[in-house]
Amino acid sequence: MEAAAERETPEWVEVIAEDFVLWLGVMSGRSPNTVRAYRGDVVSLLRHVADHGGESAADVSLPHARRWLRAGRDLGWAPATIARRAAAARVVARWLDSAGVSPSGGSVTALGGPRPGRSLPRPLSASDASRLCDSAADAAVSAIGRRDHVVVEVLYGSGIRVAELVGLDLDDVDIDVRLLRVLGKGSRERTVPMGEPAARAIAEYLRNGRADLVTPDSAHALLLGTHGGRLGVRQARDRVNRIAVGAGLGMISPHALRHSAATHLLDGGADLRCVQELLGHATLSTTQIYTHVSLSRLTAAYAQAHPRA
Repeated sequence: MEAAAERETPEWVEVIAEDFVLWLGVMSGRSPNTVRAYRGDVVSLLRHVADHGGESAADVSLPHARRWLRAGRDLGWAPATIARRAAAARVVARWLDSAGVSPSGGSVTALGGPRPGRSLPRPLSASDASRLCDSAADAAVSAIGRRDHVVVEVLYGSGIRVAELVGLDLDDVDIDVRLLRVLGKGSRERTVPMGEPAARAIAEYLRNGRADLVTPDSAHALLLGTHGGRLGVRQARDRVNRIAVGAGLGMISPHALRHSAATHLLDGGADLRCVQELLGHATLSTTQIYTHVSLSRLTAAYAQAHPRA
């Protein structure tokens, strides 16, 4: 049998996928990463439909979608992947319904999927976070080292996402008042405070680092790669891991620093809604996934303070 990657994609699949992606990117306000992921998911679904006799968008039915997810589960798709692909299928189904395409066999909008597990990285202790930042500071003896110091300090000191970090431009940073203007998910803009160490790291990088990396391709990007272009998400992740391993902390992801920042803020008594705003979560329930790690502290405080404990 011809390998899936080598099969020719039917023209109608390409047409629907491209029209859907255009609508998704322009009309729905979803991030480029989400659009890219959904495009792959939708092409996978439509090719499955085509492989089973489908010839148009009207053949994208609920039974087809359910068989597609079952086939993916048999291939070893993770529950989170299945959940995302089910969500993508429902979105494209709503789009088709709005265009007047009503497949026989039930609408895919009724497609269910597993609830993705909310697995979170283990937060660093406050001392380990300081150790990581100190290690980055000790290595800040070159342009790259000073840039990497900014990466670590800002990720932990502000709690922003790594994609938000590498997306910062020069005019998004106000060192004097220690604020960042961040473009988050769904193109939502927010202002985020950062700590004094992060502001100092940025100031030093701008004085004695960025100019050594600048090329005509740099434009206004704050963080630059070795060839002068904007630092990428993958490169930022790699630098965080390198510094963490060098500090004896093992592999640490940028998201672990965001998770640690949220946890330490809550442990320090920050209001949950303030943390929600800082992290850029659309709903409070998303922020609440961080609160379970502070349960032992809450229990201890209750035992100490409540008269009926």
